[in-house]
Amino acid sequence: MAVNFKIYQSNRKGNTNGKFYARAAHRETINTKDLAEVMQNNSTVKRSDIVAVLTELSEVLRQELQRSNKVHIDGIGTFKVGIRSKGAKTAKEFNATDNIVGSHILFMPETTIDANGNRVKALLAGLKVKEAASYESLKSKEPETQNPGV
Repeated sequence: MAVNFKIYQSNRKGNTNGKFYARAAHRETINTKDLAEVMQNNSTVKRSDIVAVLTELSEVLRQELQRSNKVHIDGIGTFKVGIRSKGAKTAKEFNATDNIVGSHILFMPETTIDANGNRVKALLAGLKVKEAASYESLKSKEPETQNPGV
């Protein structure tokens, strides 16, 4: 198995403009029931039990994050809440209602140390990549001629 990628040309201003880069290409989204089916095939636990556990996990994860706790799941990583805020001139002028403008979830994947002393994200250990076959590769296109008059 390998992670698919597509090649794209950068149009950002600066020294990356016109250069070609790889971007991960995703085939589909796997949902809880799909995961449960695979997990059932890999274990002695029934799919319905796995769905129940995963559903409860999502509820407890939400509760713990809203209690301002970090949640670490062995082999996966740590989840925590991050917030965005506008600045205030003084601490006394800071008001959560006016200055906090958003929240988001931060995920820090679990890392291990390999034999060479390098950090490796546990979920990406042994990752291989290959170019996706389901799109027209930019490598096969002729370079466009630039028209200075346009």
